[in-house]
Amino acid sequence: MSEHERPGSARRDELLEGAYRYALAHGLAELSLRPLAAAIGTSPRVLLFLFGSKDQLIRALLGRARADELAALRQAGEAGGTHDVAAAVRTTWGWLVDPAHRPMLVLWVQAYARSLSEPEGPWAGFARQTVEDWLGLLAGIDDGTAGGADPALALAVLRGALLDLLATGETARATAAVERYLSLIGAAAR
Repeated sequence: MSEHERPGSARRDELLEGAYRYALAHGLAELSLRPLAAAIGTSPRVLLFLFGSKDQLIRALLGRARADELAALRQAGEAGGTHDVAAAVRTTWGWLVDPAHRPMLVLWVQAYARSLSEPEGPWAGFARQTVEDWLGLLAGIDDGTAGGADPALALAVLRGALLDLLATGETARATAAVERYLSLIGAAAR
C-alpha cells in the first residue's frame, strides 16, 4: 500500500461499491466528486478522507472494474472448457455481447483509452495490465493444436470484434467475424 492509499474499512468498501455502480452508469471520463458523492449518499470530504485523493479513488475504481472483468472472463472461459480454445472463445464472446455487460465494457474502453493517452496518474498501466490479464487467461487454454491456441490472435480478434460491437451495436456482424476466426482455427487444427 502506498503512503497515499487508505486502509480498507467497511464504509470505504460500501462507498467503493456505490461509486462503482455510479461509474458504470456515468463513466469515469468526467468523474466529479460532488455529483458522485451526492449520488452515493456521502460528501466529497468523506471520499477524500477514505480514498486519499480523487486519483486514488479512480485507481480503486479501476481495480474494482478489473476484478469484475477478470472474474467474468474466467467464468466464461471455464464454461467453454479449459482444453478447447474455440469453445472458450465462443463462450467469452457470448459474455461480451450480452447487453447486461455493456456498462462494464464501456467503462473498460474509457479506462483503456485514458491509460494510453495519459500514461501517468491513476490510469497508468491499466491498458497494459488488461492485455496481460486477457493473454494470461487465454494462454491457460491448451487444446494441443498448432494453429489454434495462439492467445495473442484470439485476444486481437475478441478485442477488435468488441470495439466494433461497442461502436456500431451490430452484434450479428461482429459475431460473424468471431465465428469466421473460429472456423479458421478449426481448419488449421485439422
